[in-house]
Amino acid sequence: QAPLVESGGGLVQPGGSLRLSCRAPRMIFSVFSPKIMGWYRQATGKERELVASIGADSNTIYADSVRGRFTISRDNSRKTVWLQMRNVKSEDTAVYYCNALRTTNQPEYDWGQGTQVTVPS
Repeated sequence: QAPLVESGGGLVQPGGSLRLSCRAPRMIFSVFSPKIMGWYRQATGKERELVASIGADSNTIYADSVRGRFTISRDNSRKTVWLQMRNVKSEDTAVYYCNALRTTNQPEYDWGQGTQVTVPS
C-alpha cells in the first residue's frame, strides 16, 4: 500500500468547488510533520505536474495555472493535506496525487492511486 492515500475527487461543473484529501495513515507524526507536501496532477496524455506545495511552516507555493483558485492546507496532527479547488475549469480535469517533496523537489514516495477530478467542458 502506498504511504499516501488520496480521496475526494469526482465530477464537478465549471465554476464549482471540490476538496481533495491526502492522508498518511502509516506515517507517524514526527515523520509527517516536517515534510514538504505537494499536490500533483496528470491529465490524459500529459506529464504529471506539481500544482501546489506546503512546507512544514505552512508556507505555500502554487503553479500559475491554479493560483488564486486552489488552496493547499495541512493538519499535522491528522497527518492530512487538503487541496481546496474553487472556480474549477475544464483544464483542471486530471488525476490528482499527493506526495512528499525531497529537497530536490522530486517526489519522495511511490505514487498512490490518485483521485480523478473531472470538469466537463
